[in-house]
Formats: sequence, structure tokens, C-alpha cells
Amino acid sequence: MKKFSIADLAGIIKAHPAAPELAIRNTQYAIRDFTGVSTDSRTTKAGDCFFAIPGENFDGHDYVADAFAKGAVCAVVGRDLDDEEFTGKCLLKVDDAIKALGDFAGEYRRQAGFKVVAITGSVGKTTTRQIAYQALSRRFRVFQAPKNFNNSIGLPLTLLGADAEDQIVIAELGSNHPGELSYLTRIALPDIAVVTNVHPAHLEGFGDLQTIIQEKLSISEGLPPDGILIVNADFDQLVEVCRVKRAEFITFGKSDGSDYQAQNITSDGSTSRFTIDGTEVYLPLAGPGNVENVLAAWAVCSQLGLAIDDFAQAVKTLSPASMRAELLKIGTLMVLNDCYNANPASMKNALHILCDLNSDGKRRLLFICGDMAELGVQAERLHAGLGTSIAQAKVQLLLTIGKFAKITAEAAKTSAEYDLQIKCFEDTLSACNNLHEFIKDYDIILVKGSRTARLEMVIEKLISLFS
Repeated sequence: MKKFSIADLAGIIKAHPAAPELAIRNTQYAIRDFTGVSTDSRTTKAGDCFFAIPGENFDGHDYVADAFAKGAVCAVVGRDLDDEEFTGKCLLKVDDAIKALGDFAGEYRRQAGFKVVAITGSVGKTTTRQIAYQALSRRFRVFQAPKNFNNSIGLPLTLLGADAEDQIVIAELGSNHPGELSYLTRIALPDIAVVTNVHPAHLEGFGDLQTIIQEKLSISEGLPPDGILIVNADFDQLVEVCRVKRAEFITFGKSDGSDYQAQNITSDGSTSRFTIDGTEVYLPLAGPGNVENVLAAWAVCSQLGLAIDDFAQAVKTLSPASMRAELLKIGTLMVLNDCYNANPASMKNALHILCDLNSDGKRRLLFICGDMAELGVQAERLHAGLGTSIAQAKVQLLLTIGKFAKITAEAAKTSAEYDLQIKCFEDTLSACNNLHEFIKDYDIILVKGSRTARLEMVIEKLISLFS
């Protein structure tokens, strides 16, 4: 980020007392500016402003001293700290450190000269961001969210991470309860807002699909009058609500009439080919979901002036995001590492990829399946529905991990009209300790579940057993 005045920061975040100059004068070296922002004392750098963020597992207030020891020049805190320990240090006290971080990021964004692209959706946010970043970087200086920084802490850190020279910032906006996106989009103030899709996800916080649609479309509340809203035309309910809520929007998808459309789609399991406006696009990423992600990214890039030929050149060198439909060769095994997260839609997409990977039908299909989290009262029904999809995909061995995945196993067994082998485990460690009994050379294996399952442990175990 560009250098920023501590006094100006204090005014923006309404620090107590209202006379920041006094706090600055009382510091050891009367430093007036900071050059970065940190919420983690382990990565704090000299010249940073440290925001003491309280969390479920750690409280940043316990690490303020560590941040100063690393070279922080000031700290934003939400409670009183020991005066004696912090004598000569610049402390800016606020009512809420997380809100203060958001307020500062919003003002920083207003003062900056860069454009902001904000991406939301039930699935595909990270991949769409990375595709747009790779393509736009051919022509512009672009900054993107580090990892999937998409919440009330991650989004501000994304905006504040951009330098004065950056022309475009691509951010993700996530949500697991109503109202969250409305807050985030007013910080981001996007020039372009994208809704990749809407699926039953985080139902524990939303309740139903209609509420999810309303929440995702609230990203448009941060757009300026000439801002651009881009949505997936393949979701009729989403488009219909758009027509009611907003007079103008742009669409992408496979549907006829989409403003940005993919045609002549073919796939060999791990890659796809299709045409956009007559130009062939080669996509080295697996699954139909990634075709949608490419279209969403192309809609963004086109609106920012990129030519389709440049876009197609950028796409053909893409690599999958870690743990998102990531195809691994582990010894003789083919492993689809899709264990970053899971909801019903992404599960079905992953099963589609799994089937395509066995186009000749000569290899055994396995699914190591973890629970899908945050589905609320619909959890049992949706896990049972997944079991039906597994049987339709002709998976030959199903290993489940967790209490809800066990419901999936029972439904799969009932639906399968063939000899489906099933083994259920209570936790991931138990599954890892028994993998050697079930996995065979040349198997094709899908590993997928929500973050709570920590299925990356399964990937590590497969590497240790078969590499």
C-alpha cells in the first residue's frame, strides 16, 4: 500500500481520543506515517500499522507487543492495554477493530486510482478471480486477493495490499449470512461486480435458495451509477430477480441469448475446448464448472478492453487452484484433489469430472467423501441426494468420513443397481490409517468434502503410500 498518515487514519476510524496528534507526539520517535497493514504479528513488517483483531482462536490484543517488536509503528486496538508496557507506543483505540479495518480500507479504496472487480457466487469465485488476473495482467498492472480473502477481514486486506501503481484490483466477496455482502460491497465499491452462480450453500445461515440469490445480488449495492453487474444466465431464478432489482446487467453462460456465450464445447475429462465469438479457447482445467468460470472471467476482461485472442492465449496456460479440481498423478493413481470445500453443486461437478477421467471405463472409480458443512435443516436431505448422484456416476468404492457422509453412503447403497463397495469412517485420521486396505494401483480417486473434514490429510497419506 501507499504511505498513509497515522493522524488521517485516526480520523477515519474515529480513534479515541479524538486528538491523534497527541498520541503521535507521545510515541518514542514521533513517527507520523505507516506503510503497510498487518493483522498477524508473525508477518508484521517494519513500518506497519497493526490491527488487533479478536477471533475465535486468537485475540490480536495478545500480540500487540510482538507486532511492535517486529517494527510496527502504531496499533489499532479495541480495548485498553497495559499503559506501562506500551509507554512510547502509538495506540489508537476504537470501538471495534474489525469495523475500523473496513472503514480504513473503504477510504483507501476511495482515494486510490485503481478499478475494482468484485466476484461473488456459491462456487467458482477463486478460479474466476485467478483466470481474470492472469488474462488482465497481460495488459494492466493488476493486484488480486491473496488466497480466498473474501470476508470482513480478508477483503480490507486485499484492498490495502494494492499499491498506488496498480490499475485493477480483483477481489472475492463471500457470505454465509444475509447482509454480509451488502457490508462488503460498500467497502469495495466495485466498478464491476460478478455473480458466478447460485447454489444451495451455507443454508444454515440463509435457509433457502431465494435468500441466497438476494444476498448474492446485493453485491450490486456498491456499484456506482455507471457500474457493471455480470451474472450467470444459466440460472433462471437469478436472472429473473436481476430483472426486478436492476434495469441493466450483462450475462454469461451456455444459454442462448447470453451476452458472453460458450459454444461447441467438448471435453476429454481433464481439459475442454470451446469457442467464444468464433475464437477457439483451450482450457487446461477439468470440469464443466470451469467453462462457466472462464466465461465469467471473459465477461470481466472484455468490459475492461481485452481482446478475445489475448484472453484465449492467457487461458491456455492456466493451472488449477490448489485443492480445487486439481488433478494429481500419485504413482499409478489419478487423484482429483477437490478438498478445499464442498456443497451439493460442487460435489456433482466433481463427480462429473471423475466420470470423464475414466472415458475408456477400464479403471476403478473411488470417491473419498467428507461431510458438506453449513447446510442447516436440509443437511440430511442434501447428503442423501448426493448418494443418489454417486450411484448414477457408477462409483465402485465409496469411503465416507463423518456423520452426514454416512447418510450419503446409505442413500448410495440403496440407489446403486450394481455392487457398490462402501466403508464409513468417523473421522479423517481413521480413514487415513486404513487407506492401504482399499486403494489399488491405477485407481481414479475423487477426494472432496468441506474444510471441516480436513481431507488434505488424505492426499498426504496417498502420497506417502504410492509415491
